[in-house]
Amino acid sequence: MTRSRITKAVVPAAGLGTRFLPATKAIPKEMLPIVDIPTIQLVIDEAVRAGITDVVVVNGRNKVSIEDHFDHAYELEHTLRSRGANAAADAVEAVSTMVRIISVRQKRPLGLGHAVLCGKAAIGNEPFAVLLGDDLIDNDTNPGIGQLAKVYEQTGSGAIAIMEVAPGQEHMYGIVVGEKDATGHLRIRQMIEKPKPGTAPSRWAIVGRYVLPPAVWPLLEATTPGHGGEIQLTDALRGLAESPEGLYGVVVEGIRHDAGDKLGYLRANLCYALKRPELREQVLALVRELAQLT
Repeated sequence: MTRSRITKAVVPAAGLGTRFLPATKAIPKEMLPIVDIPTIQLVIDEAVRAGITDVVVVNGRNKVSIEDHFDHAYELEHTLRSRGANAAADAVEAVSTMVRIISVRQKRPLGLGHAVLCGKAAIGNEPFAVLLGDDLIDNDTNPGIGQLAKVYEQTGSGAIAIMEVAPGQEHMYGIVVGEKDATGHLRIRQMIEKPKPGTAPSRWAIVGRYVLPPAVWPLLEATTPGHGGEIQLTDALRGLAESPEGLYGVVVEGIRHDAGDKLGYLRANLCYALKRPELREQVLALVRELAQLT
């Protein structure tokens, strides 16, 4: 059976970024740089490398800088080229042509499920990806969201990224329970959004990548506010897990960074800097120097 390729994605980016105040008072957290590339550009680059051509960015007030970043900057490009900085100009121009951005406004902070639902009109009746704007999966050869897309194309079922978290951290995540089937992936039977400490039925946690069938739309529309008074995506995913098609949890290959957390953000900057040949030795020297000061 031939199934639709995943060519559209939703990137929720309407959060207030309170964990990074005061830096995020005027700058969207998704625009905070990992070395010199905005976090959201790395997320969208992952989608593009997986074959996605249309990205619906669900933003909020004071987030126009995201749209501006992916737009042409004619004056800047012209100035750079007039100064002979063609490599920099090419890099700026490449950002504006990497993907088609569709900007949608989430007018009220009603949760991740509602943010995804805001993208319905732009996505239509076809399967789509969801990539959280402050979650990074570093894999240069096999993009994380592409791994989930392959599972959908093989099974016709939704697929979400999972990882095993350390004991005691389960309450920070949506937790899934299930068993591996013939696909080698976890067939999800139960989902709990941020269980109370000590009550989680497993350590398999949902991380910020999803490939979902259009059947999720009516489930999202019927979802009422849950944990924290928000419309939780996990509640709608539970409906997919209970459907005949089911829902799979996939341990995605790659290094995951939570760039929405201060320590995770610092770690991501170091890891991405170490991948850059022109920075690697200097960064290693800096880390050794700082380690001797402690």
